[in-house]
Parts: sequence; structure tokens; C-alpha cells
Amino acid sequence: MNSDISRPPILISDADKLQLSKLARGSANRLPDIADELLFELERAEICQPDEIPPNVVMMYSIVRFTTDKGADHRMQLVYPEEADVIQDRLSILSPIGTALIGLSEGQIMQWTDRAGQSRWLKVVTVEDCPAD
Repeated sequence: MNSDISRPPILISDADKLQLSKLARGSANRLPDIADELLFELERAEICQPDEIPPNVVMMYSIVRFTTDKGADHRMQLVYPEEADVIQDRLSILSPIGTALIGLSEGQIMQWTDRAGQSRWLKVVTVEDCPAD
């Protein structure tokens, strides 16, 4: 498969990279595959200041609508593990889909590996800022 399709270019803020790097390193013993994947994504990302990230790019706390290869349509907020809640559509960055979503822009397609080891894909449809508290 074309690596451009499986790993499109991504943008991540320097603040998100710092926090997510710490999180991944701290999770390496408990979730080695996901931690390694997150670190890989952070290393290949283009790093920008938070105010340089376009509004259509998935960052922490973004609300993302995406479709999957299984035909499912989801609308979820990307959050840190302690804030994850499936009932409230809050998706952990330390999940295979969460790691695949970070840094993607609207319209991009990303391959990812599910917990069963199967190759899957998702497509970002829309990205919204997190609601103000």
C-alpha cells in the first residue's frame, strides 16, 4: 500500500508534542504498542506553535467527526486517558484510533491497527474546536 495514504503528513503543536511525549513514555510499560505508535507519530509530525495550527487539524480536545472502513460515522472529542468516557464520546489519545487521529486534517485518510492487530482506516470529515467551559 502507498505509504502516503497510510501515513499522511500531520501537524502537532509544540505544547501537545511535549505533553504527549511524556504521556507515551509514562505508558510504555502498560501499553507498549500504543505508546510506541504515539511516539512514532510525534516524531514524524511537523511541529508548530499552537496559534499556527489551522482550525481543521485535530489537536487535543478537538471534536472530530470521522468515518471508518467499517462504514461507521463517529463524532468524538480527543482527550487525555483520565478524561476518556465512551458514553460522553470522549476518546483517549492512548487508544489506537486516538493516536491515529492526532494531527490529521479534514479530508485526510489514515491507516491504523486495531487492538486485534487488523489494519483499518479512518477519514477525518470535520474538526471543531473544543467548546469553551
